[in-house]
Amino acid sequence: MARPDRPSHARLEKLKNQQRARERRTRWLWVGGTSLAVLAIIAVVVFTVARDVATRPTLDAVSTYEPSRNHVTTPVTYKQSPPVGGDHNPVWLNCGVYDKPVPNENAVHSLEHGAVWVTYSPDLPAGQVDGLVSNLPADYVIVSPYTGLPSPVVASAWGTQLELDGVDDPRLGEFVREYRQGPQTPEPGAACTGGTDGTGTSGAGME
Repeated sequence: MARPDRPSHARLEKLKNQQRARERRTRWLWVGGTSLAVLAIIAVVVFTVARDVATRPTLDAVSTYEPSRNHVTTPVTYKQSPPVGGDHNPVWLNCGVYDKPVPNENAVHSLEHGAVWVTYSPDLPAGQVDGLVSNLPADYVIVSPYTGLPSPVVASAWGTQLELDGVDDPRLGEFVREYRQGPQTPEPGAACTGGTDGTGTSGAGME
C-alpha cells in the first residue's frame, strides 16, 4: 500500500513563513487601525478645545490696580467706583445678595478674602436682577445696587474690575471664574460670613 506523500521540509518552512507574514499583516493592520482611531480622537479633542477657546468671552477689557490694604475705622475715599481694594474696615461684609447699597469699606474687606462684588444700576428691572443673581455662584459673591455706575453692571474683585453691558454679558461668568478666589486674592479662603450684613449688625468677624 502506497504511503501518502509527506510535505517536504522546504514546503513546511514556506507554509510557516506565509503564516508568519499573515500574522504580521494582521498585527500591522490592527496597530494602524488603532493609531488612526487615537489620532481621530486627538483631532476631535484639539478641535473642541480650540473652538472653546475661540468662542470664550475675552477679558481684555479688565482693568487692574494695586490697592493698599490697611485696616481703618474711618470712611475711605476710593479712587475707583465701585472700589476694587484699598484701605478698609476691619469687619468684612457677609457675602450674599443685597437689595440696598452696602458700605464700601466692608465690601472691600470681602474682596480681600476673594469675593467678587457684582454691582448693578439701581434702576435695573427686578426681573433682570433676578436673572443676574440666578447665574452667579452662591459663595464668595456679593450682589448689590450701586449708584453712579459707568455701565449697567460692574464686576469687581481685588485689584480688578470689568464694566459690563448688562446682566446677560457673557464676560461676567468668565470674570467670576477667573477672579473669585483668584490668584490676585490677598487672603484666599478667608471667611465671607460671620462679618457684618451692612446694616451695623456684626458677627465676631474682625481681621
